[in-house]
Amino acid sequence: MDKAPSSSQQPFRAGFACFVGRPNAGKSTLTNALVGTKVAITSNRPQTTRHTVRGIVHRPDSQLVLVDTPGLHKPRTLLGERLNDVVRTTWAEVDVIGFCLPADQKIGPGDRFIATELAAIKKTPKVAVVTKTDLVDSKALAEQLLAVQKLGQELGIEWAEIIPVSATAGKQVSLLADLLVGLLPESPPLYPEGELTDEPEQVMVAELIREAALEGVRDELPHSIAVVVEEMLPREDRPADKPLLDIHANLYIERPSQKGIIIGPKGARLKEVGMKSRKHIEALLGTPVYLDLHVKVAKDWQRDPKQLRRLGF
Repeated sequence: MDKAPSSSQQPFRAGFACFVGRPNAGKSTLTNALVGTKVAITSNRPQTTRHTVRGIVHRPDSQLVLVDTPGLHKPRTLLGERLNDVVRTTWAEVDVIGFCLPADQKIGPGDRFIATELAAIKKTPKVAVVTKTDLVDSKALAEQLLAVQKLGQELGIEWAEIIPVSATAGKQVSLLADLLVGLLPESPPLYPEGELTDEPEQVMVAELIREAALEGVRDELPHSIAVVVEEMLPREDRPADKPLLDIHANLYIERPSQKGIIIGPKGARLKEVGMKSRKHIEALLGTPVYLDLHVKVAKDWQRDPKQLRRLGF
């Protein structure tokens, strides 16, 4: 006679989760904290994530695949509209949605706009994640948790959970993973053990260059930078123990006047961007890299469907 399976044998769960929230609500930082390595581009300026970067959290009993969507916002350009379409499509396809609301900012029109959209998606369970708790005291945090609960009641959203976390301080991050995993379907693993993302390497390299280029640039440039990696080739005639990868990439901006900002006096800024991103790229790929960066103008690319396609949107 077969023995009944012992109750300790939990079924394996696997599925997709995505974090939503207005720009700069801490979504990418949270993705990186959960995966334990840098996969999503993080920047302290809003609206930097353009690609659906998936981070994969491997656990003995489960596999949580995080889909990082761009922040949903009221669109001003064709690029903005495309980003919003990407967001809605993603929401409809995941197993659980984490709605990120920063602890240090009152719930505003941007949060309501997203919550109203979320309320229309009935089937998918929603977890309210109050982020950046390290920036507030316990009284402010309690007020924010109540405000989030109230927001759900007003809009008819039944939160599966409301959980405060701090990704930078590592507080409650693994508890959040437990909660998200609990809402996934029973399923065998979706990705091989050890994979951290299914983004093609070229896309991730482009994101790292773009992130370095965004750092410290004045406010007029956040959306105006696109990066295309033209080629990545191992350098020929290198001894096996001293490989070198040649990466040729173009940084595209919208107007000639922006070129000087990116390149900097005597090319100092571009050099800095190259050095910074090369360090991250070498860490990502595990091999020494020669990075060749060029700045090009693609006039008003955000509003031009042909250029958007060429730049990968």
